[in-house]
Amino acid sequence: MAHDNGETTHEETTQEQKLDNIKEIGQIDIPSFKSDIHCLTIAGQVEGHMVLPPQNKTTKYEHIIPQLLAVEENPQIKGLLVVLNTVGGDVEAGLALAEMIASLSKPTVSIVLGGGHSIGASIAVSSDYSFIAPSATMTIHPIRLTGLVIGVPQTYEYLDKMQDRVVKFVVEHSRVTKEKFRELMFRTGDLARDIGTVLVGKDAVDCGLIDAVGGLKDAVQKIRELKDSKGGVVQ
Repeated sequence: MAHDNGETTHEETTQEQKLDNIKEIGQIDIPSFKSDIHCLTIAGQVEGHMVLPPQNKTTKYEHIIPQLLAVEENPQIKGLLVVLNTVGGDVEAGLALAEMIASLSKPTVSIVLGGGHSIGASIAVSSDYSFIAPSATMTIHPIRLTGLVIGVPQTYEYLDKMQDRVVKFVVEHSRVTKEKFRELMFRTGDLARDIGTVLVGKDAVDCGLIDAVGGLKDAVQKIRELKDSKGGVVQ
């Protein structure tokens, strides 16, 4: 509460911070260490031009873009860690985020935890180096349209062009070949209600999509290695 002089005591400020921590992250205290690595979380569904229902866990791309700009401009931030557990989402929004991550001048490392499905694969490979947890999965399948679809040849041509954009980006930013990625996309018999492929942990590395199997320790260490290789030292 405010006193007569309009000031707030330290105890009241601390209490407010604890309440905010409980509300936001479910615990009272969080480590006060100021990291020079920015952690960017891509969780749930990537939300683009359409607002999804409130019960959906989403990552809004307009919230991510300012963070990426801050990472690029802030001299105190030495690297970016992208943590993915996503089912995919809006293709154009996902590609926009992937292009921004790929164009950063600072070291970037991604790690797939849980899942990096659909357009999440493009975001995962957009970093300088990518990891996947042993138990994490990635689903590779053709893109889809939602809502009203007009049954004309132009609709197929539009889908084909958009799919080419996704394939081109993934191939340019990973070790997977165009032929292999398309084969994974259109494989039948792997998914019960769709065509495509589910890659589990090492499978994603073996096909060249992801660089290595690893966890948080590996990802942070890789960011520091990348920073050192560029002639700087992360404190």
